[in-house]
Amino acid sequence: MDKEIIKQIILEQESAGKFAAPGIARERLALLDSLIPLSHIVIISGVRRCGKSTLLRQILKKHYENDIYFVDFEDERFVKFTTQDFNLLYEVLIELFGLKHVFFFDEIQNIEDWELFVRRIHRERNKVFITGSNASLLSSELSTRLTGRHVVVELLPFSFREYLEYHQIAFNEKSFFITQEKALLKKYFTEFLAHGGMPEYLEHKNPLVLQNVYENILYKDVIARYEIKEVKAMRELTLNLLSNIGTPISYTKIKNSLDLGSVNTVKNYIHYLENAYLIFTLDRFSFSVPEQSLLQKKVYAIDTGLVKQIAFHFSKKLGRYLENVVYLELRRRHKEIFYYKTKDHLEVDFLIREGTTVVLLIQVTESLKDPKTREREYKALAQAMDELHVEKGLILTQEEEPADPDFPEIEVDAIYHWLLKNLAFLR
Repeated sequence: MDKEIIKQIILEQESAGKFAAPGIARERLALLDSLIPLSHIVIISGVRRCGKSTLLRQILKKHYENDIYFVDFEDERFVKFTTQDFNLLYEVLIELFGLKHVFFFDEIQNIEDWELFVRRIHRERNKVFITGSNASLLSSELSTRLTGRHVVVELLPFSFREYLEYHQIAFNEKSFFITQEKALLKKYFTEFLAHGGMPEYLEHKNPLVLQNVYENILYKDVIARYEIKEVKAMRELTLNLLSNIGTPISYTKIKNSLDLGSVNTVKNYIHYLENAYLIFTLDRFSFSVPEQSLLQKKVYAIDTGLVKQIAFHFSKKLGRYLENVVYLELRRRHKEIFYYKTKDHLEVDFLIREGTTVVLLIQVTESLKDPKTREREYKALAQAMDELHVEKGLILTQEEEPADPDFPEIEVDAIYHWLLKNLAFLR
């Protein structure tokens, strides 16, 4: 690649960075603060357009100011950049800014064999921060390539707290008891459920933004990256999964309905979508790991706003949207999440495990006002708690509802409150 073109790109990126909006402070910033003293390579992994670049700039401003190199490989002018050009890039950076020891590489996975250069500069005692939008490239595959000297931080779209901060809605411990403030929180939760947490969409509220994100993920991060020939089947599969969030999936039924060659093809396609952070699959819990791998998985989406624009089932499947929001929050807070079915085939939406211990079971439902729904949710939780010897159960609903005094070990909470109550004291 021509040296002058590289120089032009770097100078333009540096100029644009000076005027980039700082954005709200992300919750992940506190975790990243703790990683600054480590010598490890820090990798920020997440879906396209969820705010990774902004988070990088927040770290830069807070800890390094002018002591860094910043390169965004998402720039289309890097399309002909190869592994051999990294030395030329390094030379340009030193010429323009002098010798520095902190590197910020945005979307570097676009360059083949990038890890060879990163590993070399890291060995030279430089601090390296990387972002990328492919989970496979930025996790398991790196253990050997980077000799294990890296930590991965996952960034999701805005949480509800971040959504409120974006809209400049302040809250504290008392807000849940003051009528006006409580009503405002509920109003914004309803909007959050429909709009999701993709920062660029929230800025413009134009559905084309989310549709464009979806198309880029599907075509650039999945179809093009994995050279998929069955494009129509891939599109139909993706739409089917996004239209059925929170429900168990059958690989065989999908194979037959889309006329795909084998169950393995379906599994691979779903794996590609998961690598691109468009969907997440949730395992059904079993004490036997081999058995667990054979059980049906459930699927959740990266963002409810994106699902609403692509799948068009918001009003009819409100309960599934609530469940998806809870899943994303659990993913932020916990490493090991499953769903569970009792011996009587009663389903519990979420099971949280810490180490070898199941610590919490959670049901999510729109409302408990219907006696049949109330009986179903309590019965499933109580049976699962008994089978797994779990002391605590939780039912999350859209609105505040009274708990059942016959089940003192099962708490009932409104989702908007649950999303915020562990964070209110940190503000």
